[in-house]
Amino acid sequence: MAVAADRLLPQPSPDKRKIRSAVIGLAWPVMAEMFLQTCTQIVSMALVGHLGATAVTSIGLSMQPLNVFYGLFTGAGVGATAIVARMVGGGNKREAGRASAQAVAISAIIAAVGTIVMFTQARALVVWMGAEPDVVADGTRYLLIMIPGLYFMWVSTVLTGALRGAGDMRTPMKVNIIINVINFVGNLLLVYGLLGFPALGVFGAGLATTFARIVGGVLLFVPYLSGKTVLPVVFPQDFKWDGELVARVARVGIPGAMERLMISGSHLFYARMVAGLGSVSYAAHAIGINAESISYMPGNGFATAATTLVGQNLGADRPDLAEQAAWESVLLGCAFVGTMGLAFIFVPELLMSIYTTDPEIISLGAIYLRIMGFSQIHQAVGFVFLGAIRGAGDTKFVMWVTAFSSWAIRLGMTWALINVAKTGVTGAWWAMAADGLFKAIVSLLWFRTGNWKRAVV
Repeated sequence: MAVAADRLLPQPSPDKRKIRSAVIGLAWPVMAEMFLQTCTQIVSMALVGHLGATAVTSIGLSMQPLNVFYGLFTGAGVGATAIVARMVGGGNKREAGRASAQAVAISAIIAAVGTIVMFTQARALVVWMGAEPDVVADGTRYLLIMIPGLYFMWVSTVLTGALRGAGDMRTPMKVNIIINVINFVGNLLLVYGLLGFPALGVFGAGLATTFARIVGGVLLFVPYLSGKTVLPVVFPQDFKWDGELVARVARVGIPGAMERLMISGSHLFYARMVAGLGSVSYAAHAIGINAESISYMPGNGFATAATTLVGQNLGADRPDLAEQAAWESVLLGCAFVGTMGLAFIFVPELLMSIYTTDPEIISLGAIYLRIMGFSQIHQAVGFVFLGAIRGAGDTKFVMWVTAFSSWAIRLGMTWALINVAKTGVTGAWWAMAADGLFKAIVSLLWFRTGNWKRAVV
């Protein structure tokens, strides 16, 4: 059942407990959803990890081009969250429904183009990523089998953003739980061939993921198109082109999409540089990121809460509550993420051993986790404050900060440390930590100016 937005907005003269309750009420479904998703990713990577470094690298390199396109839709989803939250906060839920329909329709067209590009250029993309010869075949097969499910995932991302902007965190949570359960079971059955199923290895992991995403897309869109979600839409009339509404959506959504596209693009080049150091280095990198993903749960949860509450409160003409909600989200996010960072610092080898028995990969990946352990707090600060600023509709600021940080700091430092300082893969990881620190400092300073409160949506 959807959570009514007015129940999540703190009422006039709130105390700190009411704001905290509002933040947690929005954050926990996202965290629960990501918890299961993370567990599924851990199992999937562990199953593939025991097939060896080549298998891990096949999936890791194949995912990078997918992440570029996914970043585009993630950004558009954030834009949908911001504009829907502002409209819902202002009491105009019907207009919010129409805005969501326009965002979904546009994303459906772009997603169709993306899937065609991926299908026709799959092998070329894997080769371009710097895959070694023994990785290309498996990487290409994995990428191709993932494509049918991508269309559903990309468009669903935008719809999920709109639902969250309206305060409905539970519908996306329930659908994503189903997706992850199917993916989890499918990986168990198809990677090694349990219960009489064929042992398909890397291909089986991709097949399970694709089937899960198609089922999830159907479960999400059937009630939405039927007008049975928190966003009232009338199909098909709300999905017909509305120039004025599209312009409003685009004003917030395009910078959000460009931000994520630039992040994903920089990560692609970043991964390509790491891949050039060999399969062992890249396997340690890919597994380390997967192990670290447990800390993304509170980060994403509280960033989403900040995005929604800031947008809704600004729509209700309560910038004071928007600011309080953002600060509370940051404090809670740091508390959760900081606790998880301790595990990365003190028991990284234990976490790495979940995925692989290769001592070289475990030793190298443990270095990654320790570096990230010391970076967790400032990463959470940047993550949540940028989420709050997005919720205000100030997506242009976030776009420019992200562009500079991702391309100048992360990529620039990575190139210099690997090619000039000859630090190997650890240099790339220190560059990643510096990227997060820059975003934390700049987003904090900008948030304190209050300029985000005057963003036009």
